[in-house]
Parts: sequence; C-alpha cells; structure tokens
Amino acid sequence: MKIKFGLLPRIALAIILGIVIGSIAPESVIRIFATFTTVFGNFLKFIVPLIILGFIAPGIAKLGKGSGKLLGFATAFAYLSTIFAGVLAFFVATNVLPNFMGGKTLGGIEDPETALAASYIALEIPPVFGVMSALVLAFLLGIGMAGTGSKTMIAFFDEFQAIIEKTISRVIIPLLPFHIFGIFANMAFGGAVAKILSLFAIVFVMIIILHWVMIMIQYTAAGSLNKKNPFFLLKTMMPAYFTALGTQSSAATIPVTLRQARKTGANERVTDFTVPLFATIHLSGSTITLISCAIGVLLLTGGTPTFSSFFPFIMMLGVTMIAAPGVPGGAVMAALGLLETMLGFDQTMVALMIALYLAQDSFGTATNVTGDGALAMIVDRVTRSGTTSEASHGEVLKNGKI
Repeated sequence: MKIKFGLLPRIALAIILGIVIGSIAPESVIRIFATFTTVFGNFLKFIVPLIILGFIAPGIAKLGKGSGKLLGFATAFAYLSTIFAGVLAFFVATNVLPNFMGGKTLGGIEDPETALAASYIALEIPPVFGVMSALVLAFLLGIGMAGTGSKTMIAFFDEFQAIIEKTISRVIIPLLPFHIFGIFANMAFGGAVAKILSLFAIVFVMIIILHWVMIMIQYTAAGSLNKKNPFFLLKTMMPAYFTALGTQSSAATIPVTLRQARKTGANERVTDFTVPLFATIHLSGSTITLISCAIGVLLLTGGTPTFSSFFPFIMMLGVTMIAAPGVPGGAVMAALGLLETMLGFDQTMVALMIALYLAQDSFGTATNVTGDGALAMIVDRVTRSGTTSEASHGEVLKNGKI
C-alpha cells in the first residue's frame, strides 16, 4: 500500500532537518544549501510575473462573461469579505504579535547570498517583466478578452495557465521543502532558530482563532439576515470544513460545500451558481493567514507594519486572490509579487512567509469554503429582497452566465 507523504509533513520535516543540520554542519556544507536557495529564489522571482499573468488574465476574462446582477452581488460580497478579513487580521496581529515577541528580531540574519554561509555562485534569472507590469497587462488583457469575447485569446491563456499550473505543482511545490530546508539550515547556522520557532507558534495559534472569529462573523450576518440560528447553520457546513482540511483545495471540496449549502435553506439555484464561483474568488481565510504571516515576518526582521502600507496591499490582495492557483499554497504563490513590490520582502522573508503559510494552509482553505456557505445565504437573501427577482436568477443560470 502506497503511503502519501503530503506537503505539510514534508515542510515540517524540512524545518526540523534544516535546524538540526544547520546547527552541526560546517560552513562549507551550509554554503551548498545556500546556493540552492539562492538559485531557487531567483527562479521564483522569474516565475511570479508569469503566475500573475497566467491566472489573473483568464480569471478576469471568465468573470466578465456574466451580465446578471447575481454575479455582481456575489463578486461584491466575496471581495468585501476578503478585505474585511485582511483588515481584521492587520489590527489583531499588530496589537498581539509585538506583545509576544517583545521587540526581538533576527538582527544580522540577511539574505542567503550575504549571510554567514554565502552562496557559491550568483546565478541571475531576470524576470521577463516586473510584477506591476504583469498586473497591469493581466487586467488589460482580461478585460479586453471579456469585452471582445475573443475565443482565440481565451484558449491561448487557458493553455498558458495550464502550463504555469503544471510548473507550480510539478516543480515549485515539490522543491519548496528543499528551499525551506536551506533557509532554516542557514538560519540555524546563524543562531536565529529560537526566535523563528517562537514566531511560528504564536502566529499559528492567532491565525486559527482569527479564522473562527471570521467564520462566526459571517454566519452571524447570514443568520441575522435569514432569521436562522447561526450555530445551526455553522453545524450544517461542518462537513465542508473538515473535507477542506483533508483536501487543501476549495475546488475539490465544491461537491460537499454545495450539498451542505443547499441544506441551509438557501435557494438551490443561487447556491448552484455562487458556491463554485466563491471557490475561486472568496479567500477570506487565506487572506487572514497571508496578512498575519506577513506582519509576523516583518516584525521578526525588524520592520514596522503600518496601516497605510498594508491597506493598499490588502486591496490588491483581494483582487489577486481571484485567480490564485488551485494547488496547495496557491494563494501565497500568487501573493509573492505583491509581498516583494508593495511590502519590500526580500528572499529570506519570502521563504519564511511561504513556510508560515504552508504550515496551516489547510485551515485557511477550510475557512474559505465554510465562509462560502454563509455568503451564499447572504446573496440569496439580498437578491430575494427585490433587487433581483427569481426570474432573473433562473435566467442567469439557464443561460450559463457566470
């Protein structure tokens, strides 16, 4: 019988081995690991703009096909939920984490290229274009394809997206544990492991609590609008939560989410339309994780998170999450470019961010899909209030417009 060794166990093993080997190995050995992290980090910088272009452009093109009000309400509520989750995470993290960290930072630990154990080689892999250029180009092409209905361009980007997704699932994700191993080996060599592990524990607990706070807010709102017990509604959606914990994929959980959402009493035609849509565009749990981890890494490296710098990041994150790759860790992959350009993350900070995010990716996914059920109920209630008639529901669904 073949035993599947998932990504999370591999990440955990990489961290443990990195700490152990980094604490005992000589500098010549650590430099080998630093060389790999340097080359792989440069490859990540190269691929990030392609990820943005490959996923956001076709994502916007397909969202733009819908002309019904149901799509507008669903998209608006998904975006507002994601933004609210990010703002909530910012204020909680900036008030909680500094108290636990006590002002401790990594001090002199810098990029692997300039740390005590330096890379043997400096292999530059310049991106084809910058992150912001990729974002602007993705929006331009996505809106253009939606407006013109260009089947040729959409087919091209569908295939391009498939290539990038294969690169993520077959190259980047399998190599991430080795990258994280190298980073932690270098950190252990430099004596910063204790601070990093204490940050992991604090952030992990805080994120899980924030996830459940966000879920309760969503179901309190859904229950109030529909005059139903939010705890009963939440209990109904629990199979979707636990399924997502195991699959780490919103898309793979759609059948269960859809079945449970129907049991909440929401209009079946609305749930059939919104649940698959929310699986793509609603990532409140992932946003909480990304913002919390980003603040933790920023504090650990001596930075000072401010709302003026994080709010634009949260707003852009809400858009970027629309087309996050549908693989474990896809949200953090899509966010790498924003972390570098808007928050100034360097290679080491990005590696810590990836490790922190992947450590609880399944919990973020579970929060995403559980929240989808609440949003489906909210959209159903709002559209039943006279803004969108039952006929328009049926018309949108009948015509297959999303």
